[in-house]
Amino acid sequence: MFDFKLHHVDAATGARAGVLSTPHGPLETPAFMPVGTQGTVKGVTIDQLRATGAQMILGNTYHLALRPSADVVESLGGLHAFTGWTGPILTDSGGFQIFSLAANAKITEEKAVFRSHIDGQLFELSPEKAVRIQEQLGSDVAMVLDHVLALPAAAEQVQDAMQRSVRWAARCQAAARRTDQAQFAIIQGGLDERQRIWCAEQLAALDFPGYAIGGLSVGEAPADMYRVLGFTTPAMPREKPRYLMGVGRPIDIVEAIARGVDMFDCVMPTRNGRNALAFTDAGPVRLRNAKHERDDRPLEPDCPCPACRHSLAYLRHLFMAGEMTGPILLSIHNLTFYQRLVAAAQAAIRENKYGSFLAERRARWNTECDKDVVAEE
Repeated sequence: MFDFKLHHVDAATGARAGVLSTPHGPLETPAFMPVGTQGTVKGVTIDQLRATGAQMILGNTYHLALRPSADVVESLGGLHAFTGWTGPILTDSGGFQIFSLAANAKITEEKAVFRSHIDGQLFELSPEKAVRIQEQLGSDVAMVLDHVLALPAAAEQVQDAMQRSVRWAARCQAAARRTDQAQFAIIQGGLDERQRIWCAEQLAALDFPGYAIGGLSVGEAPADMYRVLGFTTPAMPREKPRYLMGVGRPIDIVEAIARGVDMFDCVMPTRNGRNALAFTDAGPVRLRNAKHERDDRPLEPDCPCPACRHSLAYLRHLFMAGEMTGPILLSIHNLTFYQRLVAAAQAAIRENKYGSFLAERRARWNTECDKDVVAEE
């Protein structure tokens, strides 16, 4: 039911192209998963989402447990039937929400307790509860519960959270009951090479169907992230899929692919689309800029998305006039851009040309281009 096959590894960089088989269809990798935290990718219908080329989407245990509740989703046939998405779904465990609500969270060996961001009610999340909720949701891939820290952090804190993540992963594995749902473990360890490798080895010994790299894009510099990936991915099982959680700048995706990562997710395409920023192959375009007022060119002439049927001037007008069509069109464009990007990466890997592909993107997307990109949802 679950199977991952590597079809090609780029000779120069080690970038990988493969296929993850799931009960709801295949996922060709490298792959980008749009984030549908609450059972929807913001502002985009299921049909529009399919048209972007998306293969797999992500939902969130914590948010769906609060609204509408795991019981409601289960009673309506699971997340696929509830949302109408027939392809593969991955659910996050809620570990990042513990991190993001850390000011109100109490974390013990048994569980995390924190207050709902909706009504302030206490919400408890243990490894076993995270598994139970995800089994009710019926996702194809369920993430183990992990302990995420903001970086930089003291070495003792990093080690404590990393070791707890390993113990929680084992508890998640023991609690699993569904045979049609694969669990992915999450490698923690901050920026420390020794701890990352130790964590990867401990989790590899538990033989999960897939492995994620967590605890990055939480405050560290991009160079530090690339360094961590450089020594973490070689310690991960070669024959299992590798997922870098929550990382979504286009330059970070192509850099991570060069370091052996297969899967990605991030809110950046839709978040930035709602804020009038479009991703293009030449770099970000800010639609509110006055220079676009009379520009009759499309965002990208070769892009098949509905936004690119219109001029830059029209798209700018929609945002300046406060029309909801603008954020919708730009979200669709950005999602389409990400799918085209990973498809181009797949092709370059199969042709053993990923090194030149990466060099070209580095030259186009310098840090100045990304300075206004919004990273958080």
